[in-house]
Amino acid sequence: MAENYQAINWNNLEDEIDKATWEKLTEQFWLDTRIPISNDLADWRTLTEADKDVVAKVFGGLTLLDTLQSQDGMSSLKQDIRTQHEEAVLNNIEFMESVHAKSYSSIFSTLNTPAEIDEIFAWTNSNEILQYKAEKINHYYQEGTSLQKKVASVFLETFLFYSGFYTPLYWLGHNKLPNVAEIIKLILRDESVHGTYIGYKFQLGFNELSEEEQADFQTWVYDLLYDLYENEEKYTHLLYDQVGWTEEVLTFLRYNANKALMNLGFDPLFPDTAEDVNPVVMNGISTSTSNHDFFSQVGNGYLLGNVEAMDDNDYLFRFDDEDEE
Repeated sequence: MAENYQAINWNNLEDEIDKATWEKLTEQFWLDTRIPISNDLADWRTLTEADKDVVAKVFGGLTLLDTLQSQDGMSSLKQDIRTQHEEAVLNNIEFMESVHAKSYSSIFSTLNTPAEIDEIFAWTNSNEILQYKAEKINHYYQEGTSLQKKVASVFLETFLFYSGFYTPLYWLGHNKLPNVAEIIKLILRDESVHGTYIGYKFQLGFNELSEEEQADFQTWVYDLLYDLYENEEKYTHLLYDQVGWTEEVLTFLRYNANKALMNLGFDPLFPDTAEDVNPVVMNGISTSTSNHDFFSQVGNGYLLGNVEAMDDNDYLFRFDDEDEE
């Protein structure tokens, strides 16, 4: 006889972190349709063709990676849950990754013509360097062990997205495209929780391995990171050589690669720190948002708080400060 189907009981937790993460994510809920991207059109028209090309391609790449995360990543991780509540959290993450992917289309529909949008997606869906990292991550989603899947997810959330995030943060630091940057800051805030939560779940499983198994697995983790970074160097040159930002973006990538390793409980690999990152970009991260009400268009019955300022520590969600906004 089959076992009875089990109703999820949030009053009986196996892991308090599941509840803390659920509450953090639901507090942060947002939708792209409530952000007035069209207010950035005047800034957009001042950018050079090379600058516009970079913006288009980085957002195309981000759309692809968020699509991968929403369509394959979370469903893969849900095969290896430790608690019912973890699956609920992953369902939330899966939905928000779809929101992230859709957000870039909202940006495209505002800033680009239909023909330009077609070109962006044609490039995204055929570029070999971009496809390599998507296929590499998806390989582990489809064929990897429980721990390998989590590593792939954390590397995607906390490392691979950042070659794209650099661009809107740079422009925000130069007081341009602030509403586009609002979306990126909202996404960053989500990803900081996603990466840290999945990294936490990874550490629970990793700590159950023998010392020899841990050593072997850690070697695999660093090998994968090296492989992804080598590909990311090519991607960064492809995107940023035309505007002269390549070396600065690579520094930013190495900095975030270290944060991905920290999410997994491993030591940083690269010497780069926040002090090495372009201060304009770090200022773009930490600059407080404008005070407009994203939700005023639908009346007072649907009001959410403004996005709070982010700082360097917000890249890593900490489970000991769930009550902080």
